[in-house]
Amino acid sequence: MKFGPVAVADSLGGIVAHAVKRDSILMKKGDVVSQSAIAALIAAGVTDIIVAQLEPGDVGEDAAALALAQALSGEGIRIDQPFTGRANLFAAQGGVLVLEASQIDAINAVDERITLATLPGMRVVVGGEMVATVKIIPFAVPQSALAAAMAAAGSGQLRIAAFRPLRVGVISTLLPGLKPSVIDKTLRVLGERLAPMRCSIAAHVKVAHETAALAEAIAALAGSCDLMVVFGASAITDRRDVIPAALEMAGGQIDHFGMPVDPGNLLLLGHLPSSLVVLGAPGCARSPRENGFDFVLQRLIAGVPVTGSDIKRMGAGGLLMEIISRPQPREGVVPRQIDA
Repeated sequence: MKFGPVAVADSLGGIVAHAVKRDSILMKKGDVVSQSAIAALIAAGVTDIIVAQLEPGDVGEDAAALALAQALSGEGIRIDQPFTGRANLFAAQGGVLVLEASQIDAINAVDERITLATLPGMRVVVGGEMVATVKIIPFAVPQSALAAAMAAAGSGQLRIAAFRPLRVGVISTLLPGLKPSVIDKTLRVLGERLAPMRCSIAAHVKVAHETAALAEAIAALAGSCDLMVVFGASAITDRRDVIPAALEMAGGQIDHFGMPVDPGNLLLLGHLPSSLVVLGAPGCARSPRENGFDFVLQRLIAGVPVTGSDIKRMGAGGLLMEIISRPQPREGVVPRQIDA
């Protein structure tokens, strides 16, 4: 692509780089110079104009932006018509944004004239929310650069994993001193978490905080839910504690204990032989504030598998806002009140 000042008489078909205003003439950035525009400019005394002129092998900004956006877009993505070299991508449905940061980096590394910006991966989005934007910086890019960027994009690697209307089974373990109001609030908060994701609590069982009794409850509830959450009357402190031990007694397996997200460190991830996922909720999951429990719950409801390795990678961005319910707030941090 050629760029720079040219004589007005030689500017036919050029793309105006900077607005030109003279008397009654107004040519905006991006306008294509026509024969009538040339005549008007010459009549107004304009001798030269800064334009971009495409050469063989160049792809115009709008066409290039749309092509890259289409190569990148997968399930649940809608693309708006491109304008001024920009193609915006939107979520067509609510869910979790799935992408690979390394892929985004690879696209942006191809050529400085081709850029892609996205929301963070695994972020919850609603239908109609913009999730990414492709912007071609100049008025055109070489076909070779566009082809390289499209190759880096692969095919449909950016997608929305839609929330599924799962039946969530809940078990609350009991110890002397645990107030019924705490359990009631926990269920209310969980229900409010699930509602935007099209899910609801299918069943709730109360059982003593004891390994054998909990194992029996887990086995009994398994057939009537798609996801199970156990709220312990006491926090899980070890893989051999009551909740993980009960999961194993029920025939299940512990996939991971603990997570590098605070609040949320004491989360347990496991599953039963039927592949039903069982979550041992950390104490902070009783609060409506965002915590590590949300990170895992949202992915599971969206059908995105969560492994121990996935949890280990949640540390970057895993330091969340302080909450007043923490018995030992981090030093120097002023805790925020939990909404009533």
